[in-house]
Amino acid sequence: MGRVEMQFDSNIVGQHDDPSISPLKTTSVACKINTEVGTVLAVMRRNVRWGNHFSSGDNKLEHPLIHSFKNLRKQISTWKTQWHNVNPVLYLQPFLDVIQSDETGAPITGVALLSVYKILTLDVFDLDTANVGNAMHFIVDAVTSCRFEVTDPASEEVVLMKILQVLLACMKSKASAVLTNQHVCTIVDTCFRVVHQAGTKSELLQRIARHTMHEVVKCIFFCLPEISSMVPGAAVGHNLTVQENGKLGDAHNYTHGLSAVNISVHYDGEADSATAPSSAAASSSDENSSGPGKAKSTDSDDAHLMKQLYGLPCMIEVLQFLCSLLDIAEHVGSDLKSNTLAFDEDVPLFALGLINSAIELGGSSFRRHPRLLRLIQDDLFFNLMRFCLSRSPLILSMVCSIVFNLWSHLRTEIKLQIEAFFSSIILRVAESRYGASYQQQEVAMEALVDFCRQKAFMVEIYANFDSEITCSNVFEDLVNLLSKSAFPVNSPLSGLNTIALDGLIAVVQAMAERVEDAPPFIEITPVSLEEYTPFWMTKCDDYNDPRKWIPFTRQRKHFKKKLMMGADHFNRGSKKGFEFLQASHLLPKDLDAQSVACFFRYTAGLDKNLIGDYLGSHDEFAVAVLHEFARTFDFHDMSLDTALRIFLETFRLPGESQKIQRVLEAFAESFYEQSRQVFVNKDAALLLSYSTILLNTDCHNSQVKKKMTEEDFIRNNRRINGGEDLPREYLSELYHSICSNEIRTTRELGAGFQDTTPSLWIDLLLKSKKAPPYIMVDNRPYLDHDMLAIMVGPTIAAISVIFDHADDEAVCQTCVEGFLAVAKVSAMYRLANVLDDLVISLCKFTTLLTPSYAEEFLVLFSEDTKAMMATTTLFTIANAFGDHIRTGWKSILDCVLRLHEFGLIPSHVATDFGDESALFINTDDGKTSAKSSSSQLPSTGLPRRPSGLMGRFSQFLSFDTEEPKSEPTDEEVAARKRTLETIEQCHINSIFRESKFLQADSLLQLAGAIMATGQASREKASAESSEAAIFCLELLITITLDNRDRISLLWSNVYEHIAHIVQSMPVPCNLVEKAVFGLISICQRLLPYKENLVDELLRSLQLVLKLDARVADAYCEQITQEIGHLVKANATHIRSQMGWRIVLSLLAMTARHPEASEAGFDTLSFVMGDGAHLLPSNFVLSVNAARQFAESRVGQAERSVHALNLMAGSVDSLVRWAHETKGATMVEDATKISQDIGEMWLRLVQGFREACTDSREEVRNHALLSLQKCLVVVRDVCIPHELWLQCFDLVIFPVLDELFGFTQDYSQKTYPNVEGTLIIAMKLLSKIFLLSIDEPMDPTTFGKLWLGVLGQMEKFMKVKIRGKRSEKLQEMLSELLKNTLLVMKTGGVLSRGNAAGGEVLWDLTWSHVNNIVPSLLSEIFPDTSSDTGSDRLPKHDGEPEAPKDAISLAPTRAAEPVASEG
Repeated sequence: MGRVEMQFDSNIVGQHDDPSISPLKTTSVACKINTEVGTVLAVMRRNVRWGNHFSSGDNKLEHPLIHSFKNLRKQISTWKTQWHNVNPVLYLQPFLDVIQSDETGAPITGVALLSVYKILTLDVFDLDTANVGNAMHFIVDAVTSCRFEVTDPASEEVVLMKILQVLLACMKSKASAVLTNQHVCTIVDTCFRVVHQAGTKSELLQRIARHTMHEVVKCIFFCLPEISSMVPGAAVGHNLTVQENGKLGDAHNYTHGLSAVNISVHYDGEADSATAPSSAAASSSDENSSGPGKAKSTDSDDAHLMKQLYGLPCMIEVLQFLCSLLDIAEHVGSDLKSNTLAFDEDVPLFALGLINSAIELGGSSFRRHPRLLRLIQDDLFFNLMRFCLSRSPLILSMVCSIVFNLWSHLRTEIKLQIEAFFSSIILRVAESRYGASYQQQEVAMEALVDFCRQKAFMVEIYANFDSEITCSNVFEDLVNLLSKSAFPVNSPLSGLNTIALDGLIAVVQAMAERVEDAPPFIEITPVSLEEYTPFWMTKCDDYNDPRKWIPFTRQRKHFKKKLMMGADHFNRGSKKGFEFLQASHLLPKDLDAQSVACFFRYTAGLDKNLIGDYLGSHDEFAVAVLHEFARTFDFHDMSLDTALRIFLETFRLPGESQKIQRVLEAFAESFYEQSRQVFVNKDAALLLSYSTILLNTDCHNSQVKKKMTEEDFIRNNRRINGGEDLPREYLSELYHSICSNEIRTTRELGAGFQDTTPSLWIDLLLKSKKAPPYIMVDNRPYLDHDMLAIMVGPTIAAISVIFDHADDEAVCQTCVEGFLAVAKVSAMYRLANVLDDLVISLCKFTTLLTPSYAEEFLVLFSEDTKAMMATTTLFTIANAFGDHIRTGWKSILDCVLRLHEFGLIPSHVATDFGDESALFINTDDGKTSAKSSSSQLPSTGLPRRPSGLMGRFSQFLSFDTEEPKSEPTDEEVAARKRTLETIEQCHINSIFRESKFLQADSLLQLAGAIMATGQASREKASAESSEAAIFCLELLITITLDNRDRISLLWSNVYEHIAHIVQSMPVPCNLVEKAVFGLISICQRLLPYKENLVDELLRSLQLVLKLDARVADAYCEQITQEIGHLVKANATHIRSQMGWRIVLSLLAMTARHPEASEAGFDTLSFVMGDGAHLLPSNFVLSVNAARQFAESRVGQAERSVHALNLMAGSVDSLVRWAHETKGATMVEDATKISQDIGEMWLRLVQGFREACTDSREEVRNHALLSLQKCLVVVRDVCIPHELWLQCFDLVIFPVLDELFGFTQDYSQKTYPNVEGTLIIAMKLLSKIFLLSIDEPMDPTTFGKLWLGVLGQMEKFMKVKIRGKRSEKLQEMLSELLKNTLLVMKTGGVLSRGNAAGGEVLWDLTWSHVNNIVPSLLSEIFPDTSSDTGSDRLPKHDGEPEAPKDAISLAPTRAAEPVASEG
């Protein structure tokens, strides 16, 4: 029956005795009781009245009180059984009689009470004791009805203290479980009366009384979690809770069944009954007392329930009583806004403390008991809402604590109450509405911060209120409040500012912790609405499944935002508002009355005047909207005035009577449909509604002098209910309700929040029945993204302002924690603009961007704790969340450059952190050698030492005038050390070293910031800006190399930046040097890993080819070395002709450079040496480069010879490719490849042309021999015949012509030993010609070739060297010619024939031969020698005659080669 279980633990109730002590023996208990008897008797005998006998008739009898004690003494000695078996009433009755006697004085009563207390604390007094129930009841009845005479106030206070002591002992006793609900309520009533009486007593009594009642309440509600929710008794008694009609009753209407207890005191021998009031404002009569027990219940079931063992019924009574103590109307009796601290705040604080203890102990158990829960939802919260608007900060603080406990335990049951508390109380007080004091603002703000520290609070507030159309934007309002309160306004920081800051940071830190614990739960997708669907009262399918309620709440929030925009449009014109809402699919294309009515009913921010005008309009559609609007209200079980108040608070009633008529007709119709108990038809409701409006105007309009009386009002409403009168009580109650509480048709001007009126509270309770359930959120970031988007801007601004104004290091550290939390959450949700704003704000606080000198900066920075904290925070964010920084990189880089300018950046910041293995290459001998990079290259700029006499003289003068640099002071040394320690903690190098982990967008922004900063630095003409530009370039190269896997993202911009540097600075300098070698280093490092970008990377080296002559000359040697490293390490990766053209062009460029030629030729030898790296794509280019080295006169002739060997050796590659071509399956492919090989061969032999005429003997001779090799080796290759013949016209004949020219202007010094060269050349001519006749040729072509060969021989036969002909040359030519003719004869190439033109060619041949060696014809053709005399030579006047036997001189392929002599 809702009572406490009989098992009771002494530790639970707080028994004073140590439970470890063993039970007292029987004799020990008897001695103790005997001692107490003796003590009471001794005190009684001190009084004359009790010291003597008195007469009663003729017999002298002893007073019954003394007699009872003496009898008890006798009986104690006779009780041999265990004390648990002794009826406690037997040894308690004498003490209780003394307590209840009005003849005893305060000392005697006090001693008796003390004795009862001691007996209660004995171990024998427990649930196992015989008849313990009656004993406990007797004790409570006796103590609560204690009567005594008081001779002095001190003795009275002692007795009152002992009364409290005994009552508390009863509640803490092991036997307290046998108390009934009635007795517990009596104990509470008595304790409260003592508390009230103690108000005029000493401070000690006041404190003890309050403490005792506090402990009693704790004992009562401590048992609530143990009571089952299925309690039949809890359902009995309709007056145990709030009245069902929705009105708020006062305390005496709520409480019942508590005994009327009088603590009677006699002053100076006269009894005066002092009844303890139960409220702060003591009532003069018991009828108005709100203490427990004043209401007399007539319900027999309730009376029976109160006689049962205590449990839920007494808890309901006690909580109901405590709530009644907060009834402002009774305690204050005036509007709270005009009330001051004149009323006593002790009782309210006392009541609030008791309520808070009950809530703490009961916790979530309240939700299992509907009666208790409804008390909390209605009475308690309503009174808290009204009471916390008092001017007392203590009361406000206690109210906030209670609400905090309620939120912690019961928030799912008090959803709309929580909304009302924050919207109407916290926001109002914290924003200093209605003149709230600064102390009140601080209390409200501290309470809000306490809520914010609960991780789930703000998320649940947003999910339940901001995302619900019918609720206010509590989250947004609270965030705005915190951010505004954090801003110091024209004053230094106050406690309110820092409290608000703590709240903001607590919210963000909770988000950060949720993000860290778990990633975003559901992907964030934009919300859109394609068409209108009724959504006003829709609910989620499952509020326990985040996968359902999260999209639902986000959609509702989207609707809410659109509705607020629609409200703004509507306030400027109803037509515009409807059009916007229709375009947003929040209203149907064809407007219907129900949707518009819902828009008016549930949309916040609408102009109430416009709503009233629209609803009162005579338009047919507006009338339909009005009736649908009225149907949205729930008027069930509601009085007329309450319903009318709720209805009229949603809009402003129009002033025109016709509009009022239409509005009231709609209201009356809706009210009648829902409440038909009183009215017989809707006309009666309409008439009474209209009469009520008139009464409201009459009562509360100051211009009305003659006010309507109650009788007038009743008379005016006669026979309106279908010809009958309404109940007089009904009309009377309505009249007094209107007179005492005006119906306000609109909110007070300037009020930001509505007052918590009874009608609004009833409306809230009705809404709470239909409201969606409270959404509970766990520790996952369900809605943090949407929340962050709302609060992050104001939060950053507030933290920045406080950080700027704060002087306390703890406050600054709090701001830093806030910055880091904002950065963390923003990064998780990819809010790059937020991080950028945060970075920019922090950069301002670092003081790095403030112009200053290095020494000055070091000292100031080391002394500025705030600047050092900001700097560390800035780079911490850059390191941890650089992925999501965009434009903020520019500010970060400005700070880095500033530190670099002051020499505070570590030397390894701009170092290439790539794979170290790439810094080494394998040389030809298998050894490993170090490879230089851009950051490792020494400066090779032009010498800076002055040259010339004047330069050295000016330098000498500068030495005399230069002042010695002063040594830094100890202060500067210490400042530098502190600064360096701070910079070291920033880990600036990690920003660039770890850039390979940045997201693509962030990486591009970082690179762009570096390039932009470098460009800006170059535009400044100063040494510092030049160093900054170099540093930026090094950083750019560093991140480029570190991001080799994403080089395609950066490359185009990086190349353009480097190219701009090189092209804009035509003179050697450090910046150009870094740019050139950085470019080469990038190519070196990236070629092995990016085959798809090889051509693009190599194409960038064209920039080196286009260097200004001065720049190229200054760095040529180093460039060549780097290109050599590049080629040796990456030759296998260079495949395209374009790539090889650039590389080999760079090498060829060094052929005539004294310092660079050796390195260039070494690289060329690597490419052409063994043919492994010769490709069709680079063959011609390599040959051309080798030709330039062969022709170059830089260095020894051996290099030229070596270059010729490289050229000659390259022909082997052609042969190899030709053999590989034979395996081609397609004839067309084979023909194409053969043609290409032939063209490469022709370009190769052409390359020897200039070298064959070189002035250096060994070079030209070796060139001729190499040319011969190239011509001979390819005979096994199918070289197209036309290309073969072209080598005579393009190479052999021109070379011979130039050699012949040497002999005409011969100089031994210029062309030493030219005779040997001519011999080699003529041998080459003969041999190559004989190889040529192996292939069939056109007669004309052959004739031309043959005559050309003969012409060269004839010409060289006549050569004179040093004025005379060379015998060696002539002899050699004779042998060559003879051998040639014999081969031609043997092969059938040279013979008489009758072919067309053959006779002419025959004659021409012998004409030339005779000029060279006249006797050869007879030697070779003895049979025809007689026919070829002078008469057969060509004549000048015509064609020669045809011989009788024609000789054929046509090219035919010899069957077998004929060996030639020599």
